[in-house]
Amino acid sequence: MTGAPTRRKSLTIDPLKVSPPLGAALALLGVDRGLPLLHGSQGCTAFALVMLVRHFREAIPLQTTAMGEIETILGGTDNLESAIRTIATKSQPSVIGVCPTALTDTRSEDMDADLRRIRERLADVLGETLVVHVPAPDFIGGLQEGWAAAVQAIVEAAARPRPRATGHVTVLAGSHLTVGDLDGLRDLIGAFGLTATVLPDLAGSLDGHIPKDWRPVSLGGTPAEALPDLGRAEAILVLGEHMRPAAEALHDRTGVPMTVMETLTGLDGADRLVAWLTRLSGRPAPAWVRRDRSRLQDTLIDAHFAVVGQRVAIAAEPDLLRALVTLATDLGAAVPVAVTTARAPGLDGLPVDRVLVGDLDDLETATRAAGGCDLVIGPSPAARAAANLGVPLLRVGFPQVDRVGAQHAVLAGYRGTREMASAIANALIDAHAGHHGHPPPASSSHSSAEADHESCPPVAAD
Repeated sequence: MTGAPTRRKSLTIDPLKVSPPLGAALALLGVDRGLPLLHGSQGCTAFALVMLVRHFREAIPLQTTAMGEIETILGGTDNLESAIRTIATKSQPSVIGVCPTALTDTRSEDMDADLRRIRERLADVLGETLVVHVPAPDFIGGLQEGWAAAVQAIVEAAARPRPRATGHVTVLAGSHLTVGDLDGLRDLIGAFGLTATVLPDLAGSLDGHIPKDWRPVSLGGTPAEALPDLGRAEAILVLGEHMRPAAEALHDRTGVPMTVMETLTGLDGADRLVAWLTRLSGRPAPAWVRRDRSRLQDTLIDAHFAVVGQRVAIAAEPDLLRALVTLATDLGAAVPVAVTTARAPGLDGLPVDRVLVGDLDDLETATRAAGGCDLVIGPSPAARAAANLGVPLLRVGFPQVDRVGAQHAVLAGYRGTREMASAIANALIDAHAGHHGHPPPASSSHSSAEADHESCPPVAAD
């Protein structure tokens, strides 16, 4: 990463990274009647459960093998088998996703062999239930790496070669897409006369609806019967670079051509999606899609006057970071510092002065050293860093524990880009109105007209 610190910190002070097992569990909750099983201590599962409940404000089905000291030393296979037996008997899920934490991976347990023997012994109990091993221990990255590992594991366990279905698309959705994004994506695909299977589909499970009855499994999502038919499609649409391995696994199994789109945020990203759908369907973009594009163009012009020359610091998972940096710089902002959770392809080429793999303390320290900023964009835990920098926080990403309806915010496509561009501009207008009693001028906040604003001095040339 550009400008990475030369001295490694001994510990994380203000975490940005969310554990991969949590990301894997979240992806599994996007399958109808899915149930994640964290193979580790009760504390690991309790932490993930609290984070998910506080973000979505819903009951979250999450199970644990509850390993203790003895099982950690001697092996946790008995706990795993007992948990799978109990879950299959009482909850009857369509998919059980076994997500080992670092506890079992550090011990080097052979999970694939263990699960193979457990499936054989519990064949009568499991029935049609799919048991999937998701290799996403705590040390492989962050939330998006765990999410991607879960999708790849589902593909490798369930997908089968099928005849092509003209007019149908398999969508592998990245972890950076919200429930609102998925709803908009499905509407857009349908507008071109196409149908889609979305995996994972949080818009069907964690969209905040009130179910008719209680179930100890996920309340919707990708139908389990659709998993073997993921290859019954004309094309695979891959949303997010971190989904590429899962898409390649599906392509290798089924031969269906795949297209990877790094981001759907920004005018260019949304245009690429619409152009791809136009080619695939042979239909022109409907009138309402063209109107949405025109509205976005108008919003970008309006927001530009409030954002141009402002300095925005961003903290997010890699693919979400790419989307946010793209939009902020499209609006004319400078991004002096961006902090992410793991090294990922393409981040070195982002128009950012300094990209770090680190925590929110690094965001605060590096931004202060770079001369400050006007706005921080990141999840709720970034509030402390933003407060210490004396600037507002625009909450984006996971988790958002101090907001209601975070899952319905949109960032992708024409409508999502329009909403986010407005949110960035309005946050900056409010911040400057609070400092000066009036909105920022059309030029930089560091112009001579505002020389008395000392919180974010210009960055000295290297």
